Amino acid sequence: MKIACVGGGPAGLYFSILMKRQDPGHEITVHERNPAGSTYGWGVTYWGSLLGKLEAGDPESARAVKESSVRWSEGVAHVGDRTTTHHGDEGSGIGRGRLLDILAERARSLGVRVEFEDEIADGAALPDADLVVACDGVRSGVRDRHAAHFGTEVDLGRNRYIWLGTTKVFEAFTFAFVETPHGWIWCYAYGFGDDRSTCVVECSPETWTGLGLDRADEEAGLALLEELFVKLLDGHRLIGRATAGGSAQWLNFRTLTNRTWSHGNVVLLGDAAHTTHYSIGAGTTLALEDAIALADALRTRTGSGQAELAPALAAYEKVRKAELLSVQSAARHSAQWYENLPRYITLPPAQMFALLGQRHSPLLPYVPPQLYYRIDRAAGRLESLRRLKRWLGPKVARTLHGTKN
Repeated sequence: MKIACVGGGPAGLYFSILMKRQDPGHEITVHERNPAGSTYGWGVTYWGSLLGKLEAGDPESARAVKESSVRWSEGVAHVGDRTTTHHGDEGSGIGRGRLLDILAERARSLGVRVEFEDEIADGAALPDADLVVACDGVRSGVRDRHAAHFGTEVDLGRNRYIWLGTTKVFEAFTFAFVETPHGWIWCYAYGFGDDRSTCVVECSPETWTGLGLDRADEEAGLALLEELFVKLLDGHRLIGRATAGGSAQWLNFRTLTNRTWSHGNVVLLGDAAHTTHYSIGAGTTLALEDAIALADALRTRTGSGQAELAPALAAYEKVRKAELLSVQSAARHSAQWYENLPRYITLPPAQMFALLGQRHSPLLPYVPPQLYYRIDRAAGRLESLRRLKRWLGPKVARTLHGTKN
């Protein structure tokens, strides 16, 4: 089969690896519009279960990913001058650039053509292929050609955020909340290498404008953030773009969904198909799991025509949409937790951090925070209460959400 992957992110590269391992006779080209090594982004996170899936799909690239990752086993939250630590929050970080290098090198070794500075311009014909995989991100140009068919919907989050790097190396996944005269501002920080960490800063739009971040250029904005997070950074600097050119931008998160994921011989993968709020740290994992599911669905396909492709693409979409339901719900509630931060931030540190860990719960927004904390603590000791909490949360959320519409 002749396959064209439009977009050279983790999803497209890993999918090409899996398909070549299934059948070396596949002719696969990855078309990436940016130059080699010019990726935008710092480190990405993933959790233990992903490595097992990568090892099953391709042990060689999984080994390289593991060796290039840093791991942590604690979560730390700083709220003003107060600090609390939660043990057992195990996760890993890897530089996005390093991850792409690993996957591109492995893909090439298997015979995949990886073409950089190869943009499929608006209006230009798509590559001549049996299967075109649109893995060109949330603003996918391939998807937008048939946006009405795909049923693309985008929901902008309320809060503003900016994705930064720092030379401060964090040994735990770290949260820091700082109160200003204009409201709270906070960051998520985690290491991804020997000398770098990712630092994502977020705040409400009122805090963003009150601090003047809406008017500041990059240099002035970073200087202000360094001042606000001086204790956390311990004298280290914040860094804007990971590569030369451009500047780091304040954004509203775009939660994207599509009614259907395929159109003829075109199929959506990763952020082109769906996004989940960055606060759950699942974007890269979900993209790679998409690649695994699509390759699995195509494994039993016997022909290269659209009639033979359709059942496989439909099976892929059905499986992934079902698997994404709980993750998308968790991401939606996580984003809402931060949008309603004043509801939780004045709690004692241990309670606030416990509810930070419970921010995915559909029940939490509808129960007074201190009561929810006591219920959660009791549920940890009583299985019957745990079952009631799991049953009640979605039911209450559906009921109350329905009354608002």
